[in-house]
Amino acid sequence: MEQIARADAAAFSGGAAVANALVDEAGLRIDKDRRRGRGAGVNPSGRFEPLTRHVFDDGWETLEELPPFKTDVQVEKPRTIIARNTSPDISFDRSINPYRGCEHGCVYCFARPTHSYMGLSPGLEFESRLFAKPDAARLLEKELSKRGYEPRTIAIGTNTDPYQPVEKKWRIMREILEVLEAHGHPVGIVTKSALVLRDLDILSRMAERGLAKVALSVTTLDRKLARTMEPRAATPSRRLEALRTLSDAGVPVSAMIGPVIPGLNDSEIERILESAHAAGAREAGYIILRLPLEVSPIFKDWLLRHYPDRYRHVMSLIRSMRGGKDYDSEWGRRMKGSGPYAWQIGRRFEIAARRIGLNHERRKLRTDLFEVKGKGEEQLVLL
Repeated sequence: MEQIARADAAAFSGGAAVANALVDEAGLRIDKDRRRGRGAGVNPSGRFEPLTRHVFDDGWETLEELPPFKTDVQVEKPRTIIARNTSPDISFDRSINPYRGCEHGCVYCFARPTHSYMGLSPGLEFESRLFAKPDAARLLEKELSKRGYEPRTIAIGTNTDPYQPVEKKWRIMREILEVLEAHGHPVGIVTKSALVLRDLDILSRMAERGLAKVALSVTTLDRKLARTMEPRAATPSRRLEALRTLSDAGVPVSAMIGPVIPGLNDSEIERILESAHAAGAREAGYIILRLPLEVSPIFKDWLLRHYPDRYRHVMSLIRSMRGGKDYDSEWGRRMKGSGPYAWQIGRRFEIAARRIGLNHERRKLRTDLFEVKGKGEEQLVLL
């Protein structure tokens, strides 16, 4: 990504137009007709690839007109479905990802680098070449039935969105919820999609037993910003509507401002919290923008294309919260940042949440209702 680095330097020296030209000449930026409706503007090779590919005109006028990026879904067959973690700065130790890659196309998505492990680009291919796990419910049933399994809340949607558009066809998330409900197992969901309302019947029954809660990520109330930054996610108004519908059905809901981007959407913190509270949310959280690995050049290219006048200011503020770098992966600092500006965002969030009436108490899900069902239980009865 040397050309992106040169563009970054050009922008900071005062020439956004020069920076844009550098990216275009490098053959990294994809023609807008090919990427219409997508978040990323580039499709760089993954960091593990020995070669990089660049499109350029050699002067012989033989450059082929390539087709637009279309969503392609392949089947992935993992051996297990529950992913474990020991991260000290997150509240869960297990999660499920029904899909790899995400069609929502959020340009800032910290999960983009995971596509490099598949030999694919974290750019446009992350949004268009997806992997579905149709065996997820069967694998989950098997893992929950293992002897010695101890139930704790399973988080879903912490990496890629379980209710992204392809879920309408694959319905993997609904099958997962059916298994969790049958076992009396708690689940916490994070999504940017109103499609979560499709499963309102299951979620409301589980919530009545203290087994489910849902967080809607509301990054901005500005439709134009949302459209460019999260092109295939639900509009801000649809997300607030989903919060209200879930809350009215008895499902505990919270709002997640993820991510807070300094100089771009940080001015909306109070308004987002007020709107979420009015829609029924009683808990809220936030995460500062994270730019690990390939996410940094993808985000910076997007910022140069859509907000060139803010580029220097936004990146300066980001680096002020990351020790002078684009990203700091240290536990405890990667989510909230450090320095005066990060402290200011944290205090604004806390004061607004307290004034509005958010986070007065945290809803804990029950684990005492968990029971093993299926073959394991039948064999035990026979014995």
